[in-house]
Amino acid sequence: MTAKSTSQAVAIPRALTVKELADMLGISAIEVIKRLMTNGVMASQNQTIDYNTAAIVALELGFDPEEMAAPVAAVAPAAVEEEDVVDDPASLKPRPPVVTILGHVDHGKTSLLDRIRKTKVAAGEAGGITQHIGAYQVVMDGKRITFIDTPGHAAFTAMRARGAQVTDIAILVVAADDGVMPQTIEAINHALAAGVPIIVAINKIDVPAANPDRVKQQLTEHGLVVEEYGGDVIAVPVSAARGDGIDDLLESINLVAEVAELKANPDRAASAVVIEAELDSSRGPIATILVQAGTLHQSDAVVVGETSGKIKAMFDDKGGRVKAAGPSTPVIIMGLETVPEAGERIRAVADERLARQIVEARRREREAAEQTDHARVNLDTLFNEISAGKLKELIIILKADVRGSAEALKASLERLSNDEVKIKIIHSATGPVSDSDVMLAEASNGVVIAFNTKVDPSAKKRAEVSGIDIRSYNIIYQVLEDIDKALQGMLEPIYTSVVDGHAEVRHVFKSSRLGGIAGCFVTDGTLHRGSNVRVLRGKEELARTRCEGLKRFQDDVREVQTGYECGVVLSNFDKFQEGDVIEFFHEERVR
Repeated sequence: MTAKSTSQAVAIPRALTVKELADMLGISAIEVIKRLMTNGVMASQNQTIDYNTAAIVALELGFDPEEMAAPVAAVAPAAVEEEDVVDDPASLKPRPPVVTILGHVDHGKTSLLDRIRKTKVAAGEAGGITQHIGAYQVVMDGKRITFIDTPGHAAFTAMRARGAQVTDIAILVVAADDGVMPQTIEAINHALAAGVPIIVAINKIDVPAANPDRVKQQLTEHGLVVEEYGGDVIAVPVSAARGDGIDDLLESINLVAEVAELKANPDRAASAVVIEAELDSSRGPIATILVQAGTLHQSDAVVVGETSGKIKAMFDDKGGRVKAAGPSTPVIIMGLETVPEAGERIRAVADERLARQIVEARRREREAAEQTDHARVNLDTLFNEISAGKLKELIIILKADVRGSAEALKASLERLSNDEVKIKIIHSATGPVSDSDVMLAEASNGVVIAFNTKVDPSAKKRAEVSGIDIRSYNIIYQVLEDIDKALQGMLEPIYTSVVDGHAEVRHVFKSSRLGGIAGCFVTDGTLHRGSNVRVLRGKEELARTRCEGLKRFQDDVREVQTGYECGVVLSNFDKFQEGDVIEFFHEERVR
């Protein structure tokens, strides 16, 4: 079947299957698959492709493609679902503040949470909380406060990385006897990056070595100036062990909340965020959620990520069943088809049919996005982003081996700012690059610089998945040169080693003219004369050199493939032993 008349306009969605494209262009799916193959794309007729890929095929067939606003068969639900509702100011009503507690692992965060639970259990909760759900409410002077019990600033930032601005107020716990620690600094930077008010709880004031004034002084060095020193940060001395200062802390939270005038519209379709979720053996997928706007009702149809469902039951933080949950209320819900991820957004929609359509539209969007590169900031594309006016600020997370290096590098990098782009270091610390650093880069769309320090394997893997740029250096001027060149679009290309094949040494021959010749068997790949090689003996690398010659019997050859024997001559190395492995590789440009 041939294509329709030339230059005919065709509207193509951001994602569609190969078969849908074929139907749209009036040709067979086989023809589309062939066209894709000639352009280096392997796809079956039911596989999803993105607009750019589909447009190439359409252009080759004489069509004039243009991008649709949303995927085929899901234009309406996707558009309706993604649209943020702007509430009428008259419909907004006060809501409880949502508080997250951050701090160094040993400074009493858990003890403080436990003390607040015991002393200020909400009205009607006699007997204490019977079911910990990761979020709960307490009452102070008749006003409710919602606490989110996260595992720490890593989870706090993971939610922000997914676009979930959950917290209204961050409580920073610092031990009076220990002072500001590296994790405390990290917590400060995460809270500042989130742009939320910070209240400092100086814990352990009851221990003999307590020195609250030293803590306040240390906080000033990291950008948190307490009220006593002329700043605007409230610092409350507390003792989680004895219960001292708990009422003062809760009063401070209410005070900050009043100033912030936190409000939401309870009279519309609910919007919420997942705090934690799991697969329960008896109840199926369950999720602890925090309602942010509207009111969620039992039997509502909901969408979260790429799953949907109908609310079968809701439970409060005491395990009691509830029929409705308003803004800033944490509840457990049942009825989702699969387990969602923490930080994902939940929205109530008109009915289950619409929910399924939205999920299908999201699945298509993801499949199409997986075929394109991550749109994260990296040094290679920095100049193009600046030139296009898309970037005004380069966010950097800086990790170094010692504090002196970190401070010197931070000062030098910030001086590279110019009229077009400002360099902003939002977190600077010592130690290896961790998952938390990568999550902060995700949340802020930044890059990670590692100076004289390692990158944790888990952080490296996470960075690869999320498209975060991690750069490792051991000389300061190289860091500054690279950033400066990136700002000017002059960053030099980097290369990676690509293995072409391996040969195992079976015999060693001596030649008066050539020295030692390795009689080899090619175990995999293809060996090329002139290639770079590594000589490996067990796990030890003996030499890195170049292949000067390949021989098959008495003939010189250019290449030898898997399964054949050959003679290998290397430049400046002939100390072969039987069992050695010669690895052939070439350098390939990464950017």
